[in-house]
Amino acid sequence: MIQHLQPPGWAPAKGYANGIAARGTQVYVGGQIGWNALQQFESDDFIAQVEQALRNIVAVLAEAGAGPEHMVRMTWYVVDRVEYNARLKELGGVYRAVMGRNFPAMSCVEVKGLMEAQAKVEIEVTAVVPDPLDA
Repeated sequence: MIQHLQPPGWAPAKGYANGIAARGTQVYVGGQIGWNALQQFESDDFIAQVEQALRNIVAVLAEAGAGPEHMVRMTWYVVDRVEYNARLKELGGVYRAVMGRNFPAMSCVEVKGLMEAQAKVEIEVTAVVPDPLDA
């Protein structure tokens, strides 16, 4: 069971949840970057890398019988917050195309660099698959 937490009187969060309470099997997805299953980058474009990283997350979630609707926490690490903010409209479109309208509690942090020098984004996710009795 997943419950979105929205304190009374708070403005609605846009593109994320302020908090989520969940019960079930926990799934932890390690940081995914914008390379394909063969660990090869197909693009240096930020949005293309975000799309691939999100597709990678969906693939890992599927291995646990989960999907984007089970996400409760997402942390983004970006190497350029100016580009992130400048491309929010494109980012939102790609996000919704891959993840649907599933918006977990999120954080986004600008970092100096990622372990793979070509990577522009790394995203990690926590998901909770409801117990069968709660579904």
